[in-house]
Amino acid sequence: MNRKALWWAVLVIGVVLVVAPLAMGMPGKAAAGQRMLNGFHPLMQPASVQKTATYYNQVFKPLGVVATQFTHAASNPQMQTQLKPLMPMLQPVMPIFAQVNPGLDWYKPLVSTMQANVDNYRQVNSLPNFNLFAWFFIVPGILLVLLAGAGLWTAGAIRLHVGRPHPAA
Repeated sequence: MNRKALWWAVLVIGVVLVVAPLAMGMPGKAAAGQRMLNGFHPLMQPASVQKTATYYNQVFKPLGVVATQFTHAASNPQMQTQLKPLMPMLQPVMPIFAQVNPGLDWYKPLVSTMQANVDNYRQVNSLPNFNLFAWFFIVPGILLVLLAGAGLWTAGAIRLHVGRPHPAA
């Protein structure tokens, strides 16, 4: 294979490694990824995820049962008579009780996802700082550009033309 063609190919690869991450906005996106990992760090620790699941299962799910019972009792005319002394206190919380079970349904996937991804989070968080991610492409790209430039220079594919005085001058 022609050495000049090989050096030109290395140059193109180097330029792509430098330009592509910048064109894709990788430095900003990687920084956002690092901020997200940092933000989730305290929440995704095994003890925190377990505590979240415990609250969900041992506090909020039973609260859903209580909310359902109060909602049904408040809509039952016979129970309304028995609850009449408590109704002034219960009336303001009835709209909240009505939202407890939909809220439990909404948060169940969140709790399940957190539990299922503790190890995945640990593995991703063990990677080098995401702010360095773009540089893992850019630095080798710069080195390839320099290497290819040197190779093309010595192969005679690139020459600086130092101008000679123009004959008319």
